[in-house]
Amino acid sequence: MTTPEKIPLHIRMHADDNVAIVVNDGGLPAGTVFPDGLVLVDAVPQGHKVALADFAEGDPVTRYNVTIGFAARALSKGSWISEAVLRMPAARELEGLPIATRAAPVLAPLEGYTFQGFRNADGSVGTRNILAITTTVQCVSGVVEHAVRRIKSELLPRYPNVDDVVGLEHTYGCGVAIDAPGAEIPIRTLRNISQNPNFGGQAMVVSLGCEKLQPARLFPKGSIPILSGADPAHVCLQDDGHVGFQSMIDSIMRTAEVQLQALNARRRETCPASDLVVGVQCGGSDAFSGVTANPAVGYATDLLVRAGATVMFSEVTEVRDGIDQLTSRAANADVAEAMIREMAWYDAYLTRGGVDRSANTTPGNKKGGLSNIVEKAMGSIVKSGSSAITGVLSPGEKLKQKGLIYAATPASDFICGTLQLAAGMNIHVFTTGRGTPYGLAECPVIKVATRNDLARRWHDLMDVNAGRIASGEASIEDVGWELFKLMLDVASGSKTWAEHWKLHNALTLFNPAPVT
Repeated sequence: MTTPEKIPLHIRMHADDNVAIVVNDGGLPAGTVFPDGLVLVDAVPQGHKVALADFAEGDPVTRYNVTIGFAARALSKGSWISEAVLRMPAARELEGLPIATRAAPVLAPLEGYTFQGFRNADGSVGTRNILAITTTVQCVSGVVEHAVRRIKSELLPRYPNVDDVVGLEHTYGCGVAIDAPGAEIPIRTLRNISQNPNFGGQAMVVSLGCEKLQPARLFPKGSIPILSGADPAHVCLQDDGHVGFQSMIDSIMRTAEVQLQALNARRRETCPASDLVVGVQCGGSDAFSGVTANPAVGYATDLLVRAGATVMFSEVTEVRDGIDQLTSRAANADVAEAMIREMAWYDAYLTRGGVDRSANTTPGNKKGGLSNIVEKAMGSIVKSGSSAITGVLSPGEKLKQKGLIYAATPASDFICGTLQLAAGMNIHVFTTGRGTPYGLAECPVIKVATRNDLARRWHDLMDVNAGRIASGEASIEDVGWELFKLMLDVASGSKTWAEHWKLHNALTLFNPAPVT
């Protein structure tokens, strides 16, 4: 007897597509007959494409109702459509794009949803209550790392309302032309991360003393609200009062304790869902990313926007090939032009490096069924749902509005997360098909698996299994609502698997211009 999980299954994303992807774990052998009568000519791995029609050389290959490539040779129906038999199409030009031509669906406001958060003096809301120690230069990183270990073990247990202590360490601050073009990007990134809502509206800074990025430049007067004291709490390691390494550590710990006392006095209070600032991102993507996890995130994105919240999607290097889809959804021409500028920067970057966009797709992406960046882009964009795009942020900028925002970042997981933190993110949603033990110390990360097999194998790393969509056990809407409600729970203090295991990446500053 054939059990449901053994029935050969394929998924076609659009009625006009001429390829589909194989759903079954482990793939299917040549000769497999699908319920619709399709017969596999080749063995096809899970997530990889099968031809639904005969192709002549040069025929367009269509997935998501988009041409993702052209047949490099004649192919028969039932063939495996691998990267080797596809020629990638040219990138869409950045001129003559549709500008604000697609009206967003009219959806009723979503009211009555709340979470328990920490409200800050500037009106922002934290989902965690964390002491952050900002560093001005890479030279102090080792000292701060040592101090943070001691603060966590010796001081933090005395302050039960404080969730964690993090050092905002980086590899910047000196040995650079601090006034060179582009230098403002890492500086504003570090400044704005220091103001993240999860840090309680206060700043503690450890500097060396002789570096180019002085505390006064990092935090110009009045640039950051302070919970305790008139200025950011500051420890300078080269101060004359420090005699030996231990005196530096003692000074950091004394200053940290004052900050911990202020944070510990804070309490969670009921906040509307509109106070959520959610960053969405994908990493270790596969062909199921655009079928299960990212569409479910897109549905949750629409729910959040309906609730008045802010959602950021990103990854210039992934969505470049879908720029026409994005500009058509822009709320107005200014938003569309801002997105085009960010894509133009990327094009210029590739030209300077003498490479093309095909380098983006990783070996893991390809093993998971993604043949090229065009196919990857189509699956990435769906995280943004269907709402109008109301704003654009350049790298390191801080949010100033609500709604669906395009935050320009590279696709690198760590850098994208860092820049979304700088924008003001207080909760993160990360989808993966190949799997990655990604996490952020600065805010909770909800990880979503695209496939049942990954969710089973990484059962204590994935918070949501969207693979149930492919196997027919749940709908996109089901998983979208599950995600939305889980965000409210996590924002109220429930821990994600990444928090449970303390899977935290290092702060990564992004500077797109050479600064030497």
